[in-house]
Amino acid sequence: MSAVATRNFDLPADEVMSPGHLGCGGCGAALAMRFALKALGRETVLVFPACCWTVIDGPSPYSATGVPVMHTPFASAAAAASGVRAALDRRGQHDVTVCAWAGDGGTFDIGIQALSAAAERNENIIYVCYDNEAYMNTGVQRSSATPLGAWTTTTPAARTKRQGKKDLVGVLAAHGVPYVATATIAYPEDLVAKLQRAKTLTGLRFLHILAPCPAGWKIPSDQVVRYGRLAVAARVFPLFEVDHDRWRLSVDPPVVPVADYIKGQGRFRFLERDDDRLTALQSDVDRRWRRLASRVREAEAWS
Repeated sequence: MSAVATRNFDLPADEVMSPGHLGCGGCGAALAMRFALKALGRETVLVFPACCWTVIDGPSPYSATGVPVMHTPFASAAAAASGVRAALDRRGQHDVTVCAWAGDGGTFDIGIQALSAAAERNENIIYVCYDNEAYMNTGVQRSSATPLGAWTTTTPAARTKRQGKKDLVGVLAAHGVPYVATATIAYPEDLVAKLQRAKTLTGLRFLHILAPCPAGWKIPSDQVVRYGRLAVAARVFPLFEVDHDRWRLSVDPPVVPVADYIKGQGRFRFLERDDDRLTALQSDVDRRWRRLASRVREAEAWS
C-alpha cells in the first residue's frame, strides 16, 4: 500500500533516550519519546503524570529518558510543569525546556482541568499528549480519545464505543495559545520539526502525538508505523499545526477509506461486520476533515 512506503529519515543524530526501557515490543509511546528528545535535547525536564511512561521509564535510578523526570499525580501534569518552570526561572535557568508528557487519559479526561488552566495563563511550557486512544497501562479502558466503534474492556463486543473522539486540539486552539499541532510516530521528521518549532516559541505549546499501541489496538508489534501512516491517509488523524492562529496542513498523503485503516485492528473487528456503524465512522471522519479544511482555507485567504 502506498501509504506505508519506507525510507531513511533525516533526524538529529543524538540519542538522548537509552535502550532497555520497559515498554512493550513495538510501543508507539516509546518511539514518540525517542523522537521528541531528539528535538528537545538534553536541557529538558520531563513531567509525567500516571501513564504508560511512568512504567516505560523504568525504576530510579535506571531512567531511560536521559533527562530529569518528575512524576506527579494523574490530574496535575500541567500544574506541576508550571511549577517546575517557575522554579527554573527563579534560578535563572531560562534555557531549560519544561515538557509535560501525558497520555490521553491524563490529558483528554483527568488532566484537562489543569491543562486548560495552564493554557489560560499561557504558561511557558510544552505539553505533549501521546495518544494511544485508551487507558492502556491499566487494562485498556475507554477514554474520551477512544474513537467511535472501538473495542475496549469498558466498551466490549456489541457495545463498542458509541461516541466520537474529543476534539482536544480544537479545544486547545480555542484557548489562543501560541502553538498547537498534531504529529505521529509514523512521520518522525514532521514530529521533530514541530517540536523544534515549539521550542523556539514562548508560552504554552501543545502537541498531540498519535502513538499506536500493539496491545490495546490488537495489532502485531511490527505494524505500529504502518497503522500510524494509515491513520493519516484515512484522515482519521490529520497532520496539521496552528501557529499563532494560522491553521496549516503539514502532511496530506493520498486518501484511503477508513475501512482500510481499521482492517486488521482487533479493536475494530466488530465494526468490520457492521456496515451501518462503519458508515457512521466514515461520516464522522469526513465531517471533521471538512471542518479542518475550512480552517486551513480561511487561514490561507488571510495570509
